[in-house]
Amino acid sequence: MGELGMTPEIITFLLIFAAALVLFSIEIFAADIIALGLMLVLILTGLLPAETAFAGFGSETVLMILGLLILTEALERTGVVDLVGHWLMQVVGNRPKRLQAILLAGPAVMSSFMSNTASAAFFLPIVLGLARRARLSPSRLLMPVAFASILASSVTLIGTSTNIVVSGFMQQNNLAPLTMFELTPVGLPILIVGLLYMWFIGRRLIPDRTGVAEDTQYFDSALYFSEIEILPGARLVGQTIEDSLIMQELRLGVLQLQRGGEYIKPLADTVLQPGDVLFVEGKRDDILQIQSRPGVTVKGAMQTLESYARKQDSQMAEVILLPDSPLVGRTIKGLQLRERYQMQIIAINQAGKISYSKIGRRVLRLGDILLIQMPADSLKLLESQRLFHILDMIDAPQTNHKRARLAVAIFLAALGLAIFNVVSIAVAVLIGALGVFLTRCITPEEAYRNIQWKTIILIGSMLAFGQAMQATGTADFLAQLIIQLPGADTPIGLLSFFFILGVVLTQPMSNQAVAAILVPIAIQTATLLQFNPRPFAIMLAVAASTSFITPLEPACVIVYGAGKYKFMDFPRVGALLTVIIYLIAIALVPLFFGV
Repeated sequence: MGELGMTPEIITFLLIFAAALVLFSIEIFAADIIALGLMLVLILTGLLPAETAFAGFGSETVLMILGLLILTEALERTGVVDLVGHWLMQVVGNRPKRLQAILLAGPAVMSSFMSNTASAAFFLPIVLGLARRARLSPSRLLMPVAFASILASSVTLIGTSTNIVVSGFMQQNNLAPLTMFELTPVGLPILIVGLLYMWFIGRRLIPDRTGVAEDTQYFDSALYFSEIEILPGARLVGQTIEDSLIMQELRLGVLQLQRGGEYIKPLADTVLQPGDVLFVEGKRDDILQIQSRPGVTVKGAMQTLESYARKQDSQMAEVILLPDSPLVGRTIKGLQLRERYQMQIIAINQAGKISYSKIGRRVLRLGDILLIQMPADSLKLLESQRLFHILDMIDAPQTNHKRARLAVAIFLAALGLAIFNVVSIAVAVLIGALGVFLTRCITPEEAYRNIQWKTIILIGSMLAFGQAMQATGTADFLAQLIIQLPGADTPIGLLSFFFILGVVLTQPMSNQAVAAILVPIAIQTATLLQFNPRPFAIMLAVAASTSFITPLEPACVIVYGAGKYKFMDFPRVGALLTVIIYLIAIALVPLFFGV
């Protein structure tokens, strides 16, 4: 390796690089936490000065994404997305084919100008409502919505933050940044052909996982409620609720605890005492097993959980966690939902796996579906605060509805400033962000509270990663290794190599992280071979958004649980689509951008 110039700095960076690949793939920690940690390691090892590492957070790339997030939040807060949803319901009616066509075209158009994750999240409740009305299975509709949202990512620069990250790394490597519609000659054909594939082939490969949408329940509807009393000498005495046989063996949930005539909150670490009366929920057979256990007696007759909830003046609901939920990434126990909101989580559906017991230490994730019970008035309040979205409802409360047209006008004006090169794209979207603040479409407090800061942290930190790759000479070192591979000395061979590598890495990893890792290497490799580096960066922008083979892309995660999909449903539909995208990209990228 001596002739390739491996230095101690390169060795250190490669070790960090390998750790990054592993951590991003296995997701022990959130992607933003990993990226922040990597940036700090680069600083502490002396590979990158602190001022250079922190500069990414003030870069044009990060500020552009921040402005777009504020504009998107303003559109949501003013009820624009709500109006679009109701308009779609009127247009579609009860015609299934028109519904399927609209649910391909709608997300595609929306995702061309906003995050594909936001587009999928917006259409989820609409799809569930329309599917129920048209008597269609939601599983036949939700995957096309997610795929259409992702397909549109490469139509414009702002279709996904990944494109903006690629543009930022192009600037770091002394290339002109991407313009608003520079990707369109490649991205638009990919979108059109991809939608045609989903219409004629893809939707026929999607299995019917949920049946007719009259019954969209994601949990066993036959849940029952009962009261049990703990007698002196019972094995349960001295045990905590979480470690007791009630939770461990019988898989029952404890809704309330009565002790000495008073009701106390049944926390996981509450120690059970003789005479305690537990109000439990679970399946009928599990509750009946209590009668055969010594030291425990059943009081009164069983009743359905729904009838119990009505008597308690509370409501049961199935809710889903969307990207802006503050619950994502937290444990149920740590959130103290019972104490703070009088919310009881009865069960959790994570990627189709349902759990009724031992859920306190579960980390809540994007797309999780929860079965909850809480006071009815609090339910809608917490939805309006975006803790969750109630499934089967599309009329969630919106604020500041009268300013919807104004928010749209400001958004379009910002796009116009960028499209006609009046100012740079970053300046244009920040002007738009200031505009929605000044016109009170959204307050700064609302925007800052609901912005996905994880995206900002991830991208700002990964820009430092790219800087370190250049500063240590690692990009040049890896480029020299790559050009020795068979076929790497031809433009088509090298473009294919980076596309395949990008697609493979983007399945388990964050799209932005893939772009940050590969774009500097691709540009350096092309430069060494005296190829035009621009098409290689553009090829990776397309590859990093080609996330159809696994359900790990955020847009797919959102629909995964709600559609009751299985992991293999995604490669079944997405593998051929990925090949089609490659064929289009390998033909059009050299044609429009040269090599």
